Amino acid sequence: MVELSVSSISTNAARVIAIANQKGGVGKTTTAINLATAIAATRKKVLLVDLDPQGNASTGLGIARTAREVNSYHMLIGEVPLAAAIQSTEIPDLAVVPSGVDLSGAEIELVDAPERESRLRDALGTVEGYDYILIDCPPSLNLLTLNALVAADSVMVPLQCEFFALEGISHLVKTIERVRQAFNPRLDLQGIVLTMFDKRNNLSDMVAADVRGYFGDKVYKTVIPRNVRVSEAPSHGKPVLIYDVKSSGAEAYIHLASEVLRRERETRAGV
Repeated sequence: MVELSVSSISTNAARVIAIANQKGGVGKTTTAINLATAIAATRKKVLLVDLDPQGNASTGLGIARTAREVNSYHMLIGEVPLAAAIQSTEIPDLAVVPSGVDLSGAEIELVDAPERESRLRDALGTVEGYDYILIDCPPSLNLLTLNALVAADSVMVPLQCEFFALEGISHLVKTIERVRQAFNPRLDLQGIVLTMFDKRNNLSDMVAADVRGYFGDKVYKTVIPRNVRVSEAPSHGKPVLIYDVKSSGAEAYIHLASEVLRRERETRAGV
């Protein structure tokens, strides 16, 4: 297991980070898997909640579909407590609440349920022993994503370095603000991470400059490069940090984890 030299953060409760972008194919799940792994490598206890009906985060952590009889769907509808849906992974200090195909129907089932937007927040309040809880959101601004935003302390937004990168992110930022006002006053934009960066392509540099010009310090210094090892790793049921720790993609996620933890320390210190 790779080690990161990050000083410890003392806390009595887990910090909850939702990883969200309503646009698909931006590296959201890849970021969730590898960031969770990198943080766990610092000997932090991490729980990854797979809230995407596609279940790719569960697959990427080696959880077979046949092993997901109890999953985030059953937790959200109140059929089981969150603790009953948690599974260990082969990665020390990293556990997961897997997703199942049933989750795609949760939004319909919860539409008339009381406190439907706070189901995940209430469930997370029943578990202890984790330093960080990461939530992999579906690629849409639906009731599942709303549950994640209501439960979270902050939001990380993966943003692909492509021409339409900024389209739609303003909608997400407005949604975060609405959730803050209506349901979760502590919710903050933790940061924006640029993904699929191709240093051979001038467009990547142009997009990165535009995003940094618009969002300033909210954009992480670390960029996640296009890397074949990152793409290959999920088919082996492993994060890239386990599949090939020396790859450029793995190194980028290690640096990103360091940035995230540093921002978390500054947030708690009131900087």
